[in-house]
Amino acid sequence: MNFFSDLLNALPGAVAQGLIWGLMAIGVYITFKVLDLADLTVDGTMCTGGAVCIMLMTHGVNVWVALLCAFVAGLLAGAITGILHTVMGIPAILAGILTQLALFSINLRIMGGKANQAINPDKYNLLVSLRNVKRLTLENPILVAIVFTVVVIALLYWFFGTELGSGIRATGANPNMSRAQGINVDRNKVFGLMLSNGIVALSSALYSQYQGFTDVNAGRGAIVIGLAAVIIGEVLFARLFHNFALKLLGVALGAVIYYIVIQIVLTLGLNSNDLKLLSAAVVAIFLAVPYWKGKYFRGAAKKAVAAPAPAPVAAGKEDEPNA
Repeated sequence: MNFFSDLLNALPGAVAQGLIWGLMAIGVYITFKVLDLADLTVDGTMCTGGAVCIMLMTHGVNVWVALLCAFVAGLLAGAITGILHTVMGIPAILAGILTQLALFSINLRIMGGKANQAINPDKYNLLVSLRNVKRLTLENPILVAIVFTVVVIALLYWFFGTELGSGIRATGANPNMSRAQGINVDRNKVFGLMLSNGIVALSSALYSQYQGFTDVNAGRGAIVIGLAAVIIGEVLFARLFHNFALKLLGVALGAVIYYIVIQIVLTLGLNSNDLKLLSAAVVAIFLAVPYWKGKYFRGAAKKAVAAPAPAPVAAGKEDEPNA
């Protein structure tokens, strides 16, 4: 009984975190699935957005302006990765690593040289706060995160239906064909990376408010959580969600499921020091599921083809009863 009571007590927090990180996972989806690029910049921008938001708010800036500035900071980080990749010819994964490395020092400077900066919810008007997670009010972070998720998905659905958005999707699907059709592939890659990291930074700004502080190591391993949410959403909802907006919703739900699974395991008594190991195992399993499914169905199809067909019975040659 203690297990179930502890789990029910912790579930609201897990759902709230899952929804906030679901926004980050949507950003990862844009590069990983839409652009077909492995971008590791998110490990840096998952701190940058929070650092910009918290520092601006503690200096008297309105929370909405702070969120907008955090989003712009993410755009700039994505632009740096895009320029390193397209202008300087550095592979996308290495360009992301270089930007992530540079952002560590930049984030420290944003936070005034300190590795951690806190914000007091009693002195500042936060949009989301951990203290409200179990209250049935409009300030409940679950409700706020749902609103942000719906708005972001709606805007992305509209954007990727425009000419620029369609060009970005075409670039990810087939860059050579897109280039042959006169699409500026390099520009679209930069825009896609900017948009992805802008959304990640927005998620970071909300998460920093939720937990009441920002930390220079806040984004470490963020790409693993993002990929976990993307893969879980794809494996569980691929047969149900075919529309682009619904696929984005599936990613957000994947993050919620991920955090619920993590919470269940922690409630069972897992050492929190093993959390990264568990995250890697969850991602590895869900990455393997599509491969195993494809391998099983291919094997079944080959067996069906190789099986000999029953010999046809010649007309008029049916067996006659013995006299």
